[in-house]
Amino acid sequence: MKIISDVCSHGGTLPLRPAKSTSFRAGAGLKPMHYRAILEQRPPFGFFEIHAENYMGAGGPPHRYLTAIRECYAISLHGVGLSIGACHALDQAHLQRLKRLIERYQPALFSEHLAWSTHSAGFLNDLLPLPYTSATLRRVVEHIDTTQSFLGRQILLENPSTYVQFAESCYSEPDFINEVVRRTGCGLLLDVNNVFVSATNHGFDPYAYIAQINLAAVGEIHLAGHTRECDIDGSPLLIDTHDKPVDDAVWSLYAHAVRRTGAVSTLIEWDAEIPGLDTLLAEAQLADAVAQAAVC
Repeated sequence: MKIISDVCSHGGTLPLRPAKSTSFRAGAGLKPMHYRAILEQRPPFGFFEIHAENYMGAGGPPHRYLTAIRECYAISLHGVGLSIGACHALDQAHLQRLKRLIERYQPALFSEHLAWSTHSAGFLNDLLPLPYTSATLRRVVEHIDTTQSFLGRQILLENPSTYVQFAESCYSEPDFINEVVRRTGCGLLLDVNNVFVSATNHGFDPYAYIAQINLAAVGEIHLAGHTRECDIDGSPLLIDTHDKPVDDAVWSLYAHAVRRTGAVSTLIEWDAEIPGLDTLLAEAQLADAVAQAAVC
């Protein structure tokens, strides 16, 4: 399989790890304000990624547009509400909705976050961090095994952006993620911006993180913008806001990663202060250029 090389390749699919190729094209998050322009202009994105929870209704305009767009582009399905790290069992109703959505659109990739967002009291509208302990590892492994078995396909697990660390953690984040991959056979969604954000916030080397993580398991890469602030002690604090172009330092880290992974399906995330489609396309084409230069 290869990335679709035509902008309207019906039923096109996306490989988990595309070969080094001049046909490589980055993708972008699909936003409702761009539906019509995408169908009218057929811009040369490699794929579009959707948030699963936005399409869990039975019908309506979102599904009509997505069905039409799916005829021309590969789709990556990105979950934000499964709560892989929660202390309780996974929500079976949520898993059922995910399965119906996957069966309906046959996405090339499916991913979720290494985080938790649910509690017995309800749903928290955030992706909250986890302590990297043996107990957490067992729970995450169990939940990923359950998810992959139920859906009948591999999940890509995304590394988080974090603003706190836990004193009880006994694994580094790369070691924790690598062990999850080893035990479950899941893949990785390497969010390069998240690596850079967390490295700045916690004072570690983002290039050392890339060296430690299991790059052979990477099936997709995310790139996004962040906001620079200061912590209460005056130290740098980055917030993963997805509301501006990718930072130069993140582009450099991306090039470094892709030199080791080869050209991997790459997404531009832009979820707030969303610009016009031409701006997203320019960012995606820059990702293409950086990746091509890195792998040549």
